[in-house]
Amino acid sequence: MDAKKCFHCGLDIVPKEEIIFDEKSFCCSGCKTVYEIFNANGLTDYYNFEVAPGATPQDIKGKYDFLENEAIVAKLLDFNEADTQIITLHIPHIHCSSCIWILENLNKLHSGVSSSQVNFPQKKVRIVFNPEQITLKNLVHILSSIGYEPYISLENYEERKKSVNRALTYKLGVAFFCFGNVMLLSFPEYFDVDEFWLDEYKGFFRWLIFVLSLPSFFYAASGYYTSAWKSIRSGMLNIDVPIALGLVVMFIRSTVDIVFDLGSGFFDSLTGLVFFMLLGRFFQQKTYNFLSFERDFKSYFPIAITKITKDRKEESVPVYDIEVGDRLLIRNNELIPVDGILMSDKTDIDYSFVTGEAIPVNKKSGDKIYAGGRQASGVIEMEVVNTVSQSYLTQLWSNDIFTKKDERSYKNLTDNISRYFTPVLLVIAFTTLIYWLFINVNIAFNVFTAVLIVACPCALALSAPFTLGNVLRIMGKKKLYLKDANVIEQMAKIDTLVFDKTGTITSNKKSTIKYEGTTLSQSEEQLVRNVMHGSNHPLSRRLYEYLQKGKNTDAENFIEVTGKGIEGTVEGNTVKVGSATFVGQPKDESLKTNVHVAINGEYKGKYVFDNQYREGLTELFKELSKNYELKILSGDNEGERQALQELLPEGTELIFNQKPEEKLQFIEKLQKQGKDVMMIGDGLNDAGALAQSNVGISISENVNVFSPACDGILDAGEFRNINYFLNFSKNAVKTIKMSFGLSLLYNAVGLTFAIAGSLSPLTAAIIMPLSTITIVSFVTVVSNYYAKKGKKNTKHDKYHILSQAA
Repeated sequence: MDAKKCFHCGLDIVPKEEIIFDEKSFCCSGCKTVYEIFNANGLTDYYNFEVAPGATPQDIKGKYDFLENEAIVAKLLDFNEADTQIITLHIPHIHCSSCIWILENLNKLHSGVSSSQVNFPQKKVRIVFNPEQITLKNLVHILSSIGYEPYISLENYEERKKSVNRALTYKLGVAFFCFGNVMLLSFPEYFDVDEFWLDEYKGFFRWLIFVLSLPSFFYAASGYYTSAWKSIRSGMLNIDVPIALGLVVMFIRSTVDIVFDLGSGFFDSLTGLVFFMLLGRFFQQKTYNFLSFERDFKSYFPIAITKITKDRKEESVPVYDIEVGDRLLIRNNELIPVDGILMSDKTDIDYSFVTGEAIPVNKKSGDKIYAGGRQASGVIEMEVVNTVSQSYLTQLWSNDIFTKKDERSYKNLTDNISRYFTPVLLVIAFTTLIYWLFINVNIAFNVFTAVLIVACPCALALSAPFTLGNVLRIMGKKKLYLKDANVIEQMAKIDTLVFDKTGTITSNKKSTIKYEGTTLSQSEEQLVRNVMHGSNHPLSRRLYEYLQKGKNTDAENFIEVTGKGIEGTVEGNTVKVGSATFVGQPKDESLKTNVHVAINGEYKGKYVFDNQYREGLTELFKELSKNYELKILSGDNEGERQALQELLPEGTELIFNQKPEEKLQFIEKLQKQGKDVMMIGDGLNDAGALAQSNVGISISENVNVFSPACDGILDAGEFRNINYFLNFSKNAVKTIKMSFGLSLLYNAVGLTFAIAGSLSPLTAAIIMPLSTITIVSFVTVVSNYYAKKGKKNTKHDKYHILSQAA
């Protein structure tokens, strides 16, 4: 009788040690305990994703006592505040969907865990927990008790190098050795010349070939069997199922031939098949690594930060140029890009981007502040203690907290096609096998195997990832930095574009400013400038640069009311800057952009802005209006309606006096009408609208406007190329469809020859990686062609505009 399997871990149960609980069999008390834990907390769905997915928990008494040392714990934590700590743990046992499910439901095992997020490829889990309710040591014990003991190495923990997985290389080496030797020993069979054989040695060499094929069949090809078995158990047939089936059929057929002395079998084809398939997979892996689709933080975060030089001057530097010991200036609402020490007297830090908690944390001089926080009270100075992590900002941008809540039913093209591919292929293969069994039994199994191999949809599966990955890379080089490849597919579906006005279609660098009212003294101008120093709003930054430079004094009691204005106390003087009503005046009926000033309750006057629109705005909107509905949303008054109507195409909808929450509601209303909306804003007052839109793009102009709410960051200098990026995204989807057509054409031609019996399994194995090379080359060349073609058109339009102006 077959041995009973443990319900939890799947290991064979020794009859004398069997433990029966809840009508289920367990191999030990550890596995039974894990089941009891899951059962008591309503987590038995764990066993629905995979059969026996667990691991037997190990005895860890005293193993993690070092986690009681606060100094050690501080080194391990990614984030450490009074009631929130975040740690990323490496858990080797993560291997299936059940693992992901249980580890992302740790909050059900202990209320002290706020959230947990699994990185499946790296076998890591990021856990947010409350240290007042659960210590790190207790958290590790809980993980160990359910069979997910983390690997914690104190030595070089922070700079642990990525381990290189050489399993594929080893398997390829074994496959090559077996293939070469089997081919050599098979030569006499090919020539079938009596002089090559003595009957007494023929059997010996055939069995030697059989033995040499075993490492190739059982070890080198093991990945295909594992993948196929998991897909069958999950009910979703993947592309490895027909490959594994073909290998098994060929091995059994060949073994039968040798055992009954019917011939030498097809071990040469079998080992060759395994070698060439692994060679193709090795090629895919190397090519993928070469193209480097994994986003590099240096390319994807063009945000700048203000560095204070030794002579107390301010200069903007790229975020990745920050070094330990640098002094940084962080303005209101700016993101803190690195860990550091607060040098200012006190401040409030909003860590909602990291923890999801919106309550600001109070900090005083000398306290440590963490990357990912947003400055919430004026301007501060900090000293850098850690440089920018190569993955931290990317993790923050992709945090589940900022995942858009409207679950779209969108499925990519690969899923829609591959879903039916394997079942159809299996039906064709078995039909062909039955047909050939009635014609020629010897050929039947060869044909069956060739059909399974030649129709392998590897190239089909790679079409979309390689195309989107290459497009993602090209867009990054052209300074549109997207959160992930799915954004490209969403951009291709856009039919409505909504633009913010201030800081988006207007330039922060070019504008005429004049003052109207009671003349301000130089000291009063300095008061206004120092209050402006703490704000990141486009008008504040422009006015700050416009006013005469002098000694910077931090404003106390700094308050910035979104959409209204800012207030602060400088050297005992209360300064208010913003709308007329914000400074205590009647509503300004002027149709221009104004910033009003009041000092110590006395109204002084206003700064009048003559906005300068971005270069190429008119031409851009003219091109966009051919394919998209265009709308302008602005928090300003209607002073520039006439100017915009003259600049922009007829039919462009202009909406003014919009508060941030009204912008969000406007986007939501469009979506309810069935529109796919792209919002382009400055990332400050538009965070809600950016998050609500189908695609949210934040404009970056030499300020730290990084917002996790957006799907992409566009360098302001590339604003005129928005139409190019939208067309490029459409061409990317077109490229995917063309590559699908090419891949399916290859499969159709290959199947025709295989079904007719004109294609050997070995030839099919050689053709398969060649088809992958063809598809990868095709999508790379075509996407690069579209990139250059679109750029040429953009430049042509620019020169055409200049000639018209001349």
